Amino acid sequence: MHEFKLNIECNHATLSGHSCHHELETARINGLLGNIDANTGDPQIGWDTDQFLTDIGEGTMVMISVIRNGGLAPGGFNFDAKLRRESTDVEDLFIAHISGMDTLARGLRNAAKLIEDGSLGELVKKRYQSFDSEIGQQIEAGKADFDFLEKKAMEWGEPKVPSAKQELAEMFFQSSL
Repeated sequence: MHEFKLNIECNHATLSGHSCHHELETARINGLLGNIDANTGDPQIGWDTDQFLTDIGEGTMVMISVIRNGGLAPGGFNFDAKLRRESTDVEDLFIAHISGMDTLARGLRNAAKLIEDGSLGELVKKRYQSFDSEIGQQIEAGKADFDFLEKKAMEWGEPKVPSAKQELAEMFFQSSL
């Protein structure tokens, strides 16, 4: 069954309108995360420039996925070393690789801090606590069809929509950077 894993490239995620974290989490949740091509690009250009990860926030989100995945073994990280951007000196490539690895190292420290602190994780758990309710488990198990859900909705009436606490989540995340 698990004969292959996926190589997720951060820049390809951006080009398809997703974040790298979204692509990594989708692969991870499905047991398919194998390798990360940590190249990024300029989101305004719209083509693959094979730049290197320098955004600490994105690096943190990438490393949260890696930690949740239990690492990447036997895969890992790779950076393309093509001259697709304006920086064309060998020194530029050397600096780019160092900067990319430093960004991932800082991201790993930040991700570990966020996970150990638990504040963000607790906020997310509270936000999605209904998934652990009886009906939430039935939905996730595929045992609740639309007829059943319609009856429940009519029975319960208009739901109370709790705050997502977006600003608090952003504050927790930003405080780790």
